[in-house]
Parts: sequence; structure tokens; C-alpha cells
Amino acid sequence: MANIKSARKRAVQAENNRQRNVAQRSRFRTSVKKVLKAVLTGDKTAAQAAFNEAVPMIDGAVTKGLIHKNKAARHKSRLNARVKAMA
Repeated sequence: MANIKSARKRAVQAENNRQRNVAQRSRFRTSVKKVLKAVLTGDKTAAQAAFNEAVPMIDGAVTKGLIHKNKAARHKSRLNARVKAMA
């Protein structure tokens, strides 16, 4: 453990940030998996609904600095292509 007070504080903050990031990253991944699962089942309305829920999650991950904006764009583009290919 750190000896200096500011270093101890940073260690506590880093742990809090890590836990928050883990939770947000999990929500991001879950939302993407829900879309993929709906696509595999072949239910277009469920897939479209899951995609509409996933887009704000993906954009939120970018805003919070969890993922890069290009990665978010790539995920959204590929998910949208899969949903549209069902028609």
C-alpha cells in the first residue's frame, strides 16, 4: 500500500473507477449479446428492439471513455447490418 496520503487517495479512486468501468463494460457487452441472440433466433422485431436499446449503451461507453469511438461505430454498423439482413 502507498505511504503518501495523496497516493493512498489515488489508490482508492483507482479501485472505485475500476469497479465502475467493469460494471459499465459488462452492460455494454450484454446489450451487444442481446442483439446477436435475437438475430440468431430469427425474430426481427426483437432484434430491432434490442438494437435500439444497444445503441445508447454503446454511445454511452464512448462518452465514459470505455471504448474508442471507432470501435463503437464498428459495433453499431455490424449489428445494424445483421439486423437489416434478416429482412
